[in-house]
Amino acid sequence: MNISKKGLGRGLSSLMGETDNIELNVQNSSSEIKIALSKLKPSSIQPRRLFDKNSINELAESIKAKGLVQPILVRPSKNSPDEFEIIAGERRWRAAQIAQLHELPAVVKNLDDTEALKMAIIENVQRADLSPIEEAAGYKKLMEQYKHTQEALASVVGKSRSHIANILRLLNLPNSVQDMINQGIISPGHARAIMNSAFPEQLAKKIVDENLSVRQAEQLVKSKKNKPSKIKLKAADTIDLEQRLSEILGLEVIISDNGKRGGNLKVKYKTLDQLELVTHKLKNN
Repeated sequence: MNISKKGLGRGLSSLMGETDNIELNVQNSSSEIKIALSKLKPSSIQPRRLFDKNSINELAESIKAKGLVQPILVRPSKNSPDEFEIIAGERRWRAAQIAQLHELPAVVKNLDDTEALKMAIIENVQRADLSPIEEAAGYKKLMEQYKHTQEALASVVGKSRSHIANILRLLNLPNSVQDMINQGIISPGHARAIMNSAFPEQLAKKIVDENLSVRQAEQLVKSKKNKPSKIKLKAADTIDLEQRLSEILGLEVIISDNGKRGGNLKVKYKTLDQLELVTHKLKNN
């Protein structure tokens, strides 16, 4: 069996404290091999929690056509000697299953939980695979566990210090607003606009209901109309109807009820295939 040796890059080596070499030397600590998909298991320390089904399906189609070039990063399983825990590359592993591959190229490293967390966060950030909230939570873990300053962390991950500072501030928002960011319902720009408000949850709902731009959200926060009593909250039956319609259509549904004046129903989709699927469901019903 041929085993190739590879460096893992400046970001990882810096984070691991390898100050003597720009690249992390893995000559004696890792190897690239082929591993059966059945022997690979997700990691409990994976910073990524959200996996978009559509993007995974698209990746699966790409893998079918071109194969998988970039190996995943794994470590030997603590619970089973013949299995491996995925440190970075769970999305590729999921797509490979859909593509019906039998094995994947993988770099194997002996890592403790601390080292594994570092590598998982940095690899995902460098590949832009994390949501803003997942990225912020990862940075927070690294800063708390390794006493990194924002400036030091920025150097490690190749981001500006202002980027680190701004994204960490997202964690100060209520969980419901963080969930909206994770789901792509509002953007980080919207979140920053309402961050210093006394009632960000209500403002976030207003942004969604009225489809406000970031600029409009900023103006809303500054305006005198920005008072809790003047922000209309959705009725419970409207929220329930949104959830039921979303389950039926398989897509996010937003209802804006204007009382006697009627209202609007918005269905969010990412691809024309999704829209075509909705058409079929409506015809069948």
